[in-house]
Formats: sequence, C-alpha cells, structure tokens
Amino acid sequence: MEKIFIPQLAKAVDATETIQFKEFIEGLNTLTPVQGAMTVKHLGSVLEVKAEAWAIVTLTCDRTLQQFNHRLYVNNSDDPELIWLSAPVPSDQLPKEQEIDINDLVETLPPNGYFDPAEWLYQQLCLAIPFQKIAPDAPPLTELTEPLPPTTVIDKRWAALSSLHIPEA
Repeated sequence: MEKIFIPQLAKAVDATETIQFKEFIEGLNTLTPVQGAMTVKHLGSVLEVKAEAWAIVTLTCDRTLQQFNHRLYVNNSDDPELIWLSAPVPSDQLPKEQEIDINDLVETLPPNGYFDPAEWLYQQLCLAIPFQKIAPDAPPLTELTEPLPPTTVIDKRWAALSSLHIPEA
C-alpha cells in the first residue's frame, strides 16, 4: 500500500480514496495475506478512516502452549477513526508542564504530510490480537473445591515460625 499525500486527497473526487488490498504487512506475521478494503476521506480538519480487514495468524495458547490458528478481523465501519490534521508545534515552544485532557489524546498528522494506510492497518490488527490467547480446544480452568493439603516444613529455619502459629477461633 502506498502512502496517501493528504493535500492530494483533499482534491480527489468526494475527497475520498478507497483502497482494496490483499498483501502481507511488514512486521505482522500472518499465514494469509491481509485482505479487505479501506476508505480514507478528507473532511477538512480531520481524516475519516474506515476499514474492514482480516487475516489468519498463528498464536500460542497460554494454557497448553500449543500453537493454533486465529482469524484476526477489523471492522470499524460503524465507528470510523478520526485523525486530526494539525501542524506540529516545535518542541522549544511546548510548555514545560501541561495538563492534558483525556479527549486530547488523539492521533494527529500534519495537513501537508502523508497518511500511511499500511501502518494504520498494522496498528489496528495488532490491537485485534487477543490478550489472552486461549486455543478453542484448550481444557477449561477448574477451580479448587478442596483446600490444599498441609505442607510439611522442609527448611528447619521455618520451624521456629510454626511454633508461633495461632489457632483459629
């Protein structure tokens, strides 16, 4: 995928570019090429990015340590991402301390710069990788129903502490 020059996007028909893709993304180890479609629309002070993409990755199960295939799927058509277009402030003009509102934590690009659809898609697919990687055939976790058996003291240094044990009332 080629980078999109933002001023050129503003002059495109409907200020929109649609990209169909079926390719491997650098840095993302997938079994199949990432495929789908992305629409980037210039709305004046923001870019609106919509995408639907999927690929298959190999993950390692956290319970069994066995590898399994998992389908990554990204679809933000109902809630497109908005990327603000604003000129970067030189670092020498930034205040030494500044309070930042949570709503100010957004992605920005320079209005005369480039939008990299491959990088954006890479970030979205990485966020789609599940935090807990559990294989579909992994056994369920069972809770302990019985208390653990008492352990014997192996280290003699702990024997003095066992004499301090206060019985429960």
